[in-house]
Amino acid sequence: MTRTRLPGLVDVHAHLGLGESGIEDRAGVSAAGMAQLRAGVFLVREPGSPLDTRPADSSPAPRLIRSGRHIARPKRYLPSLALEVEDPALLPQVVVDQARRSDGWVKLVGDWIDRCEGAESDLDPLLTPEILVDAVAAAHESGARVAVHAFGTKAIDALLVAGVDSIEHGSGMTREHLQEAAKVGIAVTPTLGQVELFPTFAAAAGRKYPRYAETMTALYQHRREWFGDLLESGVRILPGTDAGGYQPHGEIAKELARMVQAGMDPVRAVDLASRDAWDFLGVEPDPDSYVEYEGDPRTDINLLADPQAVVWAGSQIL
Repeated sequence: MTRTRLPGLVDVHAHLGLGESGIEDRAGVSAAGMAQLRAGVFLVREPGSPLDTRPADSSPAPRLIRSGRHIARPKRYLPSLALEVEDPALLPQVVVDQARRSDGWVKLVGDWIDRCEGAESDLDPLLTPEILVDAVAAAHESGARVAVHAFGTKAIDALLVAGVDSIEHGSGMTREHLQEAAKVGIAVTPTLGQVELFPTFAAAAGRKYPRYAETMTALYQHRREWFGDLLESGVRILPGTDAGGYQPHGEIAKELARMVQAGMDPVRAVDLASRDAWDFLGVEPDPDSYVEYEGDPRTDINLLADPQAVVWAGSQIL
């Protein structure tokens, strides 16, 4: 059987600084990077990390594009992971500070459950449209692009108006939202593996936060129609696993297989991760790095999960 050679894959949403037990140490970061390399991932965009995950020069690791820390409001994200901005008026300056500590990206938390409302708590926007516009403008003026976490629907209108660069997850985007995102050039990272966990999040909310549980359940039940609308909209789709915490590292092949199972053409799925994402992130593949597969993943997407050779910067990793 003929082998197919690709210039390595891209995972545009993976947190090397996070693991199942929380914030990683240096050994955990190195292990996460190696897991990505063995899966044939040569470029990772890390959209938010509580620590500096730049690899040591002596450690084999994918090329990394960091986004600084998550930026959120107090008590509106996972504990200890985000910079919590008390005064929203300070957000533009915080964004600029994180841009200086990153590789050209910043990460905002666009929506999250607000537990202060008790049983009425739900996924709600963290930022007003006015503040969001100012923050995105500040990032762009500093030369950085903006990725925004958004599970639900309520935050999306403001993200479109502000002109963010990518919406992470986007599971609450309506057909109209997706059409507008395509029109203005906003990319979407659907993280289908994370969406599959929404019933787990709903169950954990239990009776304490029933409205939030209903929202997460509805987003999950609507996922197939939503992804179909995403495919038809012309939005630039990015391949990302949301690895770190809930998702293991090195599973980009599973994410791409989910996309194909949900209706994406396998040729498009392979192109997303092996060509389009490189272009979106503005990085050229290393000519001395490649991944080989027995057969052609563009006709059988499952082959991506079984690379036969992984050569990174001239050295064979697998």
